[in-house]
Amino acid sequence: MKRVGMFVWNHFTNDARVLRECTSLSENGYDVELICIDDPKDPTISQYEEVNEHFRVHRMRRYPVTLLFLQKAYRFAFGKKWPLIPLLAVWALLVYLIPWITIILTVLVALLLKTKVRVVWIRGALILRMIIKGHRGNYDIYHSNDLNTMPQGYISAKWRFKKKPLIYDSHEVQTSRTGYDSPWYKRFEHFFIKRMDSMMVENDTRAKFNEDLYGFYPHVLHNYPSMEIQQTEDKVDLHGMLDIPSDEKILLYQGGIQAGRGLENLIEAYPLFNEGTLVFIGDGKIKDKLVKMVKERNLEDGIRFIPKVPVRDLPKYTKNAYLGFQVLNNINFNHWSASSNKLFEYMMNEVPVVACNFPEIKKAVEESEVGVTIDPHDPKEIAKGVNFLLENPEKRDYFSANCKNARKKYNWEKEQKYLLEVYRKY
Repeated sequence: MKRVGMFVWNHFTNDARVLRECTSLSENGYDVELICIDDPKDPTISQYEEVNEHFRVHRMRRYPVTLLFLQKAYRFAFGKKWPLIPLLAVWALLVYLIPWITIILTVLVALLLKTKVRVVWIRGALILRMIIKGHRGNYDIYHSNDLNTMPQGYISAKWRFKKKPLIYDSHEVQTSRTGYDSPWYKRFEHFFIKRMDSMMVENDTRAKFNEDLYGFYPHVLHNYPSMEIQQTEDKVDLHGMLDIPSDEKILLYQGGIQAGRGLENLIEAYPLFNEGTLVFIGDGKIKDKLVKMVKERNLEDGIRFIPKVPVRDLPKYTKNAYLGFQVLNNINFNHWSASSNKLFEYMMNEVPVVACNFPEIKKAVEESEVGVTIDPHDPKEIAKGVNFLLENPEKRDYFSANCKNARKKYNWEKEQKYLLEVYRKY
C-alpha cells in the first residue's frame, strides 16, 4: 500500500475538496496522512485525528513556543501585575550594565510582538514544522494543495537522495485571485511548476489558462460534492430556527462571507424581491460589514445570518431553500473562471439557482436547466432572476426536478476516477 503525504494550509474543518480526495485515496489502496494547521482557539479539533483506518490528520502547532513565552511575559509585565516604575528601573539597570545586549533584545522583542516580523516568524516556523513532518514521513507520493503548501511539498519530496513524486493541486488561479496581487506569486508558482510531477486544476477554463501561461494542459479535477454526503434524509428546521413562518420562502447563500462574491449586491437587491427571507450561512472577513449594511437599511427582519456549519451538516440546511445564490463578481480571472462547489451543492439538494453568467457556471446551469443566470454586478438583474422564480413556481419546480438528473453527472463518485488516474502513474 503506497503512502501519501498531503499538505493543506488550513485547519481542515470545512475543506470539502481535500476531505473528498483523502477519503477516496484511503478507500482505493492508499494510506493518507494529511498535514495541516492546528487552531488553539477551537476546542472541537485536536492535533491528531483518525478519520478512518487509512486516513489520518496531523495538525501542526500554530505558534512558536518562544513567541507564546514572550507574549505571556509581556502580558505579565504590562498587565498591571508589576508596577511600571520598578519595571523601567530594572530595564534601565540592564541598559547600564549590558547596554547593547539589552537594547538589541528590547528591539527584537518589540519587533517579534508588535510588527509584521511576528507574522513572518509565525508562518515561517509553521512551514518549517510542516516540512519536518513531511520529510520524516518519507511518503511514496507527496501532494500539495495550492501554492502556499508547495514549498513544504517540494522540500519534502525532492530534497532527498531518492526523490519522490510531487502533485500540485491548484484549487484557485494563483496568479489572478483576491489577495494575491503581487507579481511574486507568478514567479513563485513558475519556479515550482518546473519542479512538480503532475498538476490538477478545477476546470477546463483554468486548464486552458494554465496552458497559455506555462505551456502544458494540466489534469482537470472538478470540485463536485459527494452524493453520499449530500443526499441525507435529515433536515434542520431552519424556519423554526429563524422564527419565520413555515411557508416563508428562504432565499439562500451558503459559503464564505468574503469580498468579491457579490454579497453586497444581494443586500442591495433584497428590497426589490417580491417576497422571501434572504439567509446567509457562513463566516468570513466581510460579515460584519454586511451585518452593518442590513442594520443601516432596516432590513433585519428580512435578512438573516447563521454561522458556518460543518460540511457534513450543511445539506440539512440547504434543503430548506426555495432558491440558492452563486453571484461571484468578476474581479479577477479566478472568479470569472470558477465552477464553485456551492453551485453543485444546491443541485444535490434540488435547489434551483440564481447564478452569475460566467463561462463554467453558465454552462452547468443552462445545459442542465437548473436555474437562471444573470449579471451579478447589477442588483436589479439579481432581483429580476429571483422574481422570475418567485412568480413562476412551475418553472422553479421544473428546475428543481432537473437537479435530480444534474447531480448524476456532477458528483464526486464519478469524478474521483480522474484523481485515481493521476495517482496510478506513480
